Amino acid sequence: MDKRFWGILLAIFLVFAGIVYFSQQKKDNGGDTSKVTSHIMGSDKNNVTLVEYGDYQCPACSSYFPVVKEVVDKYKDQIQFQFRNLPLTQIHPNAFAGARAAEAAGLQGKFWEMHDMLYQQQNTWSGASDPKSYFEDYASQLGLDTAKFKTDFASANVNAAINADIAAFKKTGATMQTPSFFLNGKFIKTTASVDSFTKQIDEALANAKKSGDNN
Repeated sequence: MDKRFWGILLAIFLVFAGIVYFSQQKKDNGGDTSKVTSHIMGSDKNNVTLVEYGDYQCPACSSYFPVVKEVVDKYKDQIQFQFRNLPLTQIHPNAFAGARAAEAAGLQGKFWEMHDMLYQQQNTWSGASDPKSYFEDYASQLGLDTAKFKTDFASANVNAAINADIAAFKKTGATMQTPSFFLNGKFIKTTASVDSFTKQIDEALANAKKSGDNN
């Protein structure tokens, strides 16, 4: 056999190996290479960020919801607030579907609107055997393209976004519970009161200012 034959054989092998490699990479990444969008509001001027890991079917999260809204409104010009998904599906079977609804709405620029509606209507949809019809109704009320919403709701990208949040929480080493709050990366204990958040946020702002003054 001449060198040309062996060269062709080697080229075929390398192409095949490349196909196998990239197929495996895609599989390892859940078939999704898109970037996960973070849901953030507020200002980063003071380098203070409050992160909530929440579950839309969680009664405690629902209790915290109006408090967190008040806190975010109070500090909207001073801190950033980020919401991330932590559906506790073993005790809240519709939680993952709720997260899907919010993420799907987010792809049409209405994440926060759906986020709020899911908590406000929690008693309506949370006990349903299949809550999708409720979510589709909420999407319609929010003026979303319902056909696109349905497609996005069932998409791999939305699933990957939720799983990315769950994976990020697990890396913190904190106990899987909702709601869980982190202030500048540190887990904090709070009660469902504005005062409880205010004390810790004011301290974080003071520390950030002190650090900035020293630089």
